[in-house]
Amino acid sequence: MKKESVGVVETKYYNLSDELILEGGDSLKDVTIAYETYGTLNKQKSNAILVCHALSGDAHVAGWHDGDGKPGWWDTVIGPGKCLDTERYFIICSNVIGGCKGSTGPSSTNPETGKPYALNFPIITIKDMVIAQKKLIDHLKIKQLFSVVGGSMGGMQVLQWCVTYPDMVRSAISIATTSYSSPQQIAFNEVGRRAIISDPNWACGEYYGGKFPDSGLSLARMIGHITYLSNESMYEKFGRRLQDKEEYSFDFSTDFEVESYLHYQGDTFTKRFDANSYLYISKAIDYFDLTENGTISLSEAFKDIKSRILVISVDSDWLYTPGESKEIVMALTANEVDVSYSEIKSSYGHDAFLLEAGQLSYIINGFFSETLVVDVMTINVATIKENSSIEEAARLMLDERVTHLPVVSEDHRMMGIVTAWDISKAVALKCVKLEQIMTQDVITALPQDPIELAARKMRKYNISSLPVVNDQGLVMGLITTDHISTLIAGDNFKGNN
Repeated sequence: MKKESVGVVETKYYNLSDELILEGGDSLKDVTIAYETYGTLNKQKSNAILVCHALSGDAHVAGWHDGDGKPGWWDTVIGPGKCLDTERYFIICSNVIGGCKGSTGPSSTNPETGKPYALNFPIITIKDMVIAQKKLIDHLKIKQLFSVVGGSMGGMQVLQWCVTYPDMVRSAISIATTSYSSPQQIAFNEVGRRAIISDPNWACGEYYGGKFPDSGLSLARMIGHITYLSNESMYEKFGRRLQDKEEYSFDFSTDFEVESYLHYQGDTFTKRFDANSYLYISKAIDYFDLTENGTISLSEAFKDIKSRILVISVDSDWLYTPGESKEIVMALTANEVDVSYSEIKSSYGHDAFLLEAGQLSYIINGFFSETLVVDVMTINVATIKENSSIEEAARLMLDERVTHLPVVSEDHRMMGIVTAWDISKAVALKCVKLEQIMTQDVITALPQDPIELAARKMRKYNISSLPVVNDQGLVMGLITTDHISTLIAGDNFKGNN
């Protein structure tokens, strides 16, 4: 399959209908969330993947905006035929609250004053970002996400999603991240914030309409960017080469290529990011701690997680080290979570999650190729009790717009299944009770079954729907041929019919 871009895309905006209550006790009114989507949401709304961005990212994760000189920040992995395949999945990415790319943040207009919030914007946390995203997902009428994926601060959001909304996440991919910010990570963020606050143009955050604190923000970005690289990658890229000169200048001008590179990164950043947003988002990263400041263990924090999880680290990342990823894996394993671990081999350091598209695609494709029934099944399916009438079954089918109804006992155990065809037959035969028409010897799937096994059962028995039951026979959901045709490569699926 040819790997292509999703093409020209537009940012969309969702305005929350109610206040956003924040973890710190404050609230935000008239909140806007900027987001982009790629691909098509299937009929069951079971193929949605939420991508979470890092500190300086935004909702534009793939494709092109009109007039852009470059595509979205993760275009290498999102699109037709890529590992986050827009022909199979419906990809969503939103700008976090506190940001400056369309979502409500310190540069947004405060509805109570008519002026930018500046420092009147309340302190936010990673959990607040996730709660806002949840409201967007609810707005899109998606009851469960096929996956949540993100790196760096995006990986923090992934873990927070799994902890806060365990029933909404079927699978999760957390890349180059941590379960809590370390003292060293907090220290680097604080130096960056001090660089901004020390800029005379910062004016206590009230710089909108005047000169912006570009020098301070540029310096903050330079400091942060150093942590994204490895010593090896800096040697490979720059060594000790001089910038546009043959010998040292013996003054404080720019001598080395690496200095020029950092200046460029800092200056470029000021053209696309807001200094106050940098303050707020970096502080949210500092506050991130799933152990609740050490009051609980990481294993306890993960006790309710139900997702399959893939944890990916980078061997040369010294900002969020492989050791921190392995700590996450150990805590998940202690809770018997289905967790996998992979390590990217790269000299790029932390930035490898953005640059090593080949390795990342291979790892993610491997994880998604192991798709289980539980990853795609429809949950909260309509069922009917075994002592119900055929008329009740027919009415329920019409109300729920379904063609298959699992028949269950009082304790929700699988007793049989009735289809729209059975209802039609009942009318002709003048049957009254469900037991007269329902199929009792039902072909079912287990949540932990590979998706390919469910597909084989459907083909073998020429059926279009399988009830999903657990080991005790309780109905957990339903999987249909529509689910499977969306997620299994079309040629393979058709070739076996």
